[in-house]
Amino acid sequence: MKQIEYNRNAAVAYARKWAFSRNPAYYDFSSIGGDCTNFASQCLFAGCNVMNFTPDIGWFYRSSFDRAAAWTGVEFFYRFLIENTAFPIGTGNGPFAVETSLTEMEIGDFVQFGRETGDFYHTPVIVGFSGGTPLLAAHSNDAFNRPLTSYRFERLRCIHILGARI
Repeated sequence: MKQIEYNRNAAVAYARKWAFSRNPAYYDFSSIGGDCTNFASQCLFAGCNVMNFTPDIGWFYRSSFDRAAAWTGVEFFYRFLIENTAFPIGTGNGPFAVETSLTEMEIGDFVQFGRETGDFYHTPVIVGFSGGTPLLAAHSNDAFNRPLTSYRFERLRCIHILGARI
């Protein structure tokens, strides 16, 4: 299995193009729970161009009815990326990441907002920085270049993409 670099600029370019509209190649989940992690996955895919088609635990999208839970679910997205990092080479194809601090984040990385109770509910992508403050793009409440400081959340989780394997 070969490790490839994550193209952060491609992820941000995708976010810029589709932040305020919907790519017709993907279903819009806005009316059935939210589209934020679907959009995050699209941005991530734009930056790595590889999916993991493992049933139940992979990360992929073929259609609204044929997709992994990790493609659209906040917690499943996080779990796939973090657990895919730990897989030995040869079994963890697709993107992989580590949870880190906000100071270690780069464009193309993801933050997730959570409640005090521990459940996380939103997945924006970092598209820039202004004075050290991350600027985010997201669906559900569509945004591009929205400062992290303008959001209300009780917990924050930072997902730094390390690369992908094919």
